Amino acid sequence: ITHGPRDRPRVALTFHGQGDPATARAVLGEAERRGARVTVLAVGAWLAAHPALARRVLDGGHELGNHTQRHLALSALGEREAYAEITGCADRLRRLTGSIGTWFRPSRSQYATPLVQRLARRAGYPHVLSYDIDSLDFTSPGAPAVTRTVTREIRNGSVVSLHFGYADTVAALPALLDELDRRGLRAVTTTELLTR
Repeated sequence: ITHGPRDRPRVALTFHGQGDPATARAVLGEAERRGARVTVLAVGAWLAAHPALARRVLDGGHELGNHTQRHLALSALGEREAYAEITGCADRLRRLTGSIGTWFRPSRSQYATPLVQRLARRAGYPHVLSYDIDSLDFTSPGAPAVTRTVTREIRNGSVVSLHFGYADTVAALPALLDELDRRGLRAVTTTELLTR
């Protein structure tokens, strides 16, 4: 799934969950102050190191999903190792929250290969989540550039790829949310985006 319905003024801001926990908390806090709800695709090893963040995401009204156990180049792995990456994170999510989460996003690739799609289904994820807008925040281009990159292309139904681990993302969020408000776009969880 790369985007939601184009006929409703909603977008999904999706965050790759890893990096400095303080940055993650700052992103979540800013989103909550503005009434935005986000989807966090967490790396299992990151959740193992910072288990309280799983509850923090959910308690803030956000959505938590799977972004593999160790954030390896998933499509380059063999079947057994790739499946272990998916299920390792799913097991961590289940232990921390009671659920494997609704969404799976492959690591280090915008799109899942047919093998990864099949393995994700086997692990309990009927859909693989991609995105139609890459913020490029992981290149640390500065907050104004992150905001420009997203707002240049965002429209009804967009799914935006962002990351917790970068200060530019935190700094860009207020201006990005202001622009969404100006355009009448609401930031919702991916499940809300796709629910009629």
